[in-house]
Amino acid sequence: MDWSTIFTLQNFSKLIDFVVVWILIYYLILMVRGTKAVQLLRGIVVIAIVKIISLWLGFPMVSWLVDQVLSWGVIAIIVVFQPEIRRGLEHLGRGSLFVKGRKENKAAEKLISELDKAIQYMSKRRIGALITIQMNTGLEEYIETGIDIDAEVTGELLINIFIPNTPLHDGAVIIKDNRVAVAAAYLPLSQSNLIPKELGTRHRAAVGISELTDAMTIVISEETGEVSITQNNELLRGMTQDDYIKYFRDQLIKVDNDEEHHGNFFAEVSKFVDAHFKGGK
Repeated sequence: MDWSTIFTLQNFSKLIDFVVVWILIYYLILMVRGTKAVQLLRGIVVIAIVKIISLWLGFPMVSWLVDQVLSWGVIAIIVVFQPEIRRGLEHLGRGSLFVKGRKENKAAEKLISELDKAIQYMSKRRIGALITIQMNTGLEEYIETGIDIDAEVTGELLINIFIPNTPLHDGAVIIKDNRVAVAAAYLPLSQSNLIPKELGTRHRAAVGISELTDAMTIVISEETGEVSITQNNELLRGMTQDDYIKYFRDQLIKVDNDEEHHGNFFAEVSKFVDAHFKGGK
């Protein structure tokens, strides 16, 4: 076998081209994960499959129709998914698509600390509160119902928002990307008969959002000061400080997961180049 015909510059370029495309696809998936654009990607995959089948079976009309959908769909995608596109470009500009892990965990630790500060203050004084943290499922539908805040999460800010008889104390605070996105947001109320009757609207809203998304919601009862957490259609009541801090850390802190390793892909490549080329001079 003549290896020189295999390891040619042209074949090497094709390999690099293939790897780059798959890396771009991977980070595109990371970028849209947790947004309504995920459904769009699924739709595109279905359309692509229909296109392949129509060509294979020789259905010219179906193939033409798919081509038209794809042609006009590009314009529709830009208009409908403008927020997701803008967010992705901002992340790309900051390099946050490629370097994750430690920075995210540091931000999560600070978020937990500020939440603890607010929860302790409000629970002891029986100040009712409803705080929802976006996880993987996008919450844009509910964020649109609130009043824009876009501020760093601090215990003082959360306390001030939920002080009784203030303009923003009704409704939910939604935290997205470790920032207070909105306050006074409307969450769907659960109609479940399993919710204890002594629990009020805040608890029903917390359970309601947990039935539809994977968001984590914190509820503080204004009658008893009890701290509860809802997530994945589960209501956890009577959480102590140790209980909820452990729960927060389990949900928000990433430990040696695949995403962290893949997120540091370019950082690892840079280290490899430095070690093997710069060090060899």
